[in-house]
Amino acid sequence: MKVLITGGCGFLGSNLAASYLQEGAEVIVVDALFRRGSAANLAWLEQQAAPGRFHFIQADLAEAEAVLAVFRRHAPFDYICHVGGQVAMTTSLTDPARDLQTNVLGTFAVLEAARALSPEALIAYSSTNKVYGDLEGLRYEETPTRYRLPDHPDGLDESLGLDFSTPYGCSKGAADQYVRDWARVYGLKTVVFRHSSIFGGRQFASFDQGWVGWFCQKAIEQKRAHQAGVAPEPFTIAGTGKQVRDVLHADDLIRLYRAAYDHRHQMNGEIFNIGGGAANSLSLLELFALLAELLAMPPLVYTPTPRRASDQDCFIAAIGKAERLLGWSPAISCREGVASMLTWTETQLMAA
Repeated sequence: MKVLITGGCGFLGSNLAASYLQEGAEVIVVDALFRRGSAANLAWLEQQAAPGRFHFIQADLAEAEAVLAVFRRHAPFDYICHVGGQVAMTTSLTDPARDLQTNVLGTFAVLEAARALSPEALIAYSSTNKVYGDLEGLRYEETPTRYRLPDHPDGLDESLGLDFSTPYGCSKGAADQYVRDWARVYGLKTVVFRHSSIFGGRQFASFDQGWVGWFCQKAIEQKRAHQAGVAPEPFTIAGTGKQVRDVLHADDLIRLYRAAYDHRHQMNGEIFNIGGGAANSLSLLELFALLAELLAMPPLVYTPTPRRASDQDCFIAAIGKAERLLGWSPAISCREGVASMLTWTETQLMAA
């Protein structure tokens, strides 16, 4: 099996690449190495690979000729996991041109190269729940720890109307629709996954991307302060802390992408809302309580700041379609996942 993974040195891409390398597939990774941690993930992948089974190309997806060169050298592929892109909403606001170039033009370049040189491959695209906008038209309830959507107890499904908001939402949404339409117009086999919140090992979280990992880091830092007998430094959060997402561990995400390939002949422009589902939903406040419990420490201290523009107060993916068509559902609970994320984060902090 020959697999192309764009953004293969990022969080999701490196986990996918390692999974296929471990079973002896030939894996071609394209990554610009822009993000913190990508070089470390590359070194880790090189350790996983048997001789001749791993090929790394440092290239910017926004450069169509560079993408085409990868296909000319290595195509045809069996599976194209297009998970590379600009993934932070805050970055899109400060540099919308770069966001567009990476997410829209980069996706277009991958689609056109695949159409010309690897038309039989399945193309899986990593999209986002941000294509649905702010969700301001939904009815909310507020509890002491979270916002709720009482009219959608099982979460939001794929019938929800698109409403691109922020440059990030626009660029990911445009790419999302290109991937879907290249199946309808040109007959490519494609699938779009609109992800909620994903986390796990190999994720080098930051303030503006990878919130579960980021708050795991803050919790560990505060525990160390308590152990040292000093007052912990508060971290900041945007809004009330009652915002809710359904979280999904990377191991479950790998099973999802594998399930899509197993059902590739049915993937003709399919779209799935993907997350941990209602059973694995967490607000920030609930995550903080869970972290304090798992670390056996006093409550976390934080400082609220104004709500982020275009934030969603509550997004939980209804994952019934993935269960029906792919036979997939999450196996790792949010509690188990957060515990493993704490272990990963502590290892990285010790190595720093």
